[in-house]
Amino acid sequence: MRLLLQFLWLWASLMNIASATIAEPEPEEWQDITKVIVANITSLEDRSTRQAEEYSRLQDRLARSASWNVNHPRHRLLTALHGFSRYKERNLAEVKRWRNLYKHVPKAQKTVVERIVGYTRKLNTVEHLFEENDKIASEIVRYGLDYYNISQAELDEFVAEAEKEKKVADRTSVVQAMKHFVRDWSEEGFIERRDAFPCILGYLARMDRSEERPLRVLVPGAGAGRLGYEIDALGAFEVTLNEWSAYMNLVHRYATQGPAPNSLAYHPYIDWWSHHATTADMLRAVTFPDWIPSTSRVVMVEGDFTTVFSGEDSDSGTYDVIVTLFFIDTARNIMSYLETIHRLLKPGGMWMNLGPLLYGTGPWLQLSLDEIVLLSEAVGFEFEVDEADRGCGNPTPGVGGLDGKVRSLYVPYGQNARGLSRNAYDAQFWRARRV
Repeated sequence: MRLLLQFLWLWASLMNIASATIAEPEPEEWQDITKVIVANITSLEDRSTRQAEEYSRLQDRLARSASWNVNHPRHRLLTALHGFSRYKERNLAEVKRWRNLYKHVPKAQKTVVERIVGYTRKLNTVEHLFEENDKIASEIVRYGLDYYNISQAELDEFVAEAEKEKKVADRTSVVQAMKHFVRDWSEEGFIERRDAFPCILGYLARMDRSEERPLRVLVPGAGAGRLGYEIDALGAFEVTLNEWSAYMNLVHRYATQGPAPNSLAYHPYIDWWSHHATTADMLRAVTFPDWIPSTSRVVMVEGDFTTVFSGEDSDSGTYDVIVTLFFIDTARNIMSYLETIHRLLKPGGMWMNLGPLLYGTGPWLQLSLDEIVLLSEAVGFEFEVDEADRGCGNPTPGVGGLDGKVRSLYVPYGQNARGLSRNAYDAQFWRARRV
């Protein structure tokens, strides 16, 4: 039975990869594959000991120390919990701002607006939906306090001190993290996963492995975690996730504990009113999680990628595969990323990357693609050229040895309901082995 299920997954992946025109599977096809995955995961062995060991290390990192400041892991976690605990207040303040702006509309025009579209009713509805969303935010706080063993009293004291110092809860980080309920954990988010995931999962499905000797996979910058659980569901992989953002980690841990598929609802599109075709689309809820993964094997290591793995010599040269998805352009120093990936891989281990080069604020290096390839080779990687990757975009032309080593494809990201504007990043895909 297991061989049949793995064959079905492999067949579906190969059918997707075989298209040179970047064929896009219909959502129903991907959902069928996911059903195979769900059936597969129930028979894998429990690896909870590995999780218990990492949880103990996490508690050590979270312990208060003499280096207490805004960068301390516990401080960052409490800051994120502060943000979620003030979800309603921060967003209702935004609705109030919108109401005040509406007052500038002349009375005669406002009469027409109210009669035709009922703008005040729209504001009232959005205000109510923010209150509904706050129930999810409050549940995230409650779950987080329990998981991380933090008392409500400690959080209350932290919040009171922060607000006494005029530190405002971070609305943007909370909103962006909660949007990953859609991106990672809903059927709606399939459109953002359907091009990227098969490039990675299709190759991994073909790798030789067994339950007795599983391959070790590390996924740094895991966000809300979906890809790691999809890899785990292929079977015979020992998956470790890594994420720095406490906001993302809270969302990830909450989403994967859903009581049943699509049992939770969130209104993700009400915080930004641009690019909406209809108000109904803007107001609608998205249910999540569309899939309840097995959480007994996948391990999450919280912290900065370049430092959290640096203290243990046993981590060096122990991973068979490292997968970076929408990650490498987040680096302050991308050379540290390249060196860390190389150090953590076994000799001959595989590094797979997919994502854009969309640098944020303050990176020390902003490298072009050809420069990343050249520096990666200098660090000790050998890029692979494989016809099996044909479905993952087209070869990226250019000087500096890019031909054949890197493929480019457009990946939808940050979809705004069924809006008038769709974002698509020019993403690069490559596979490289540690020499």
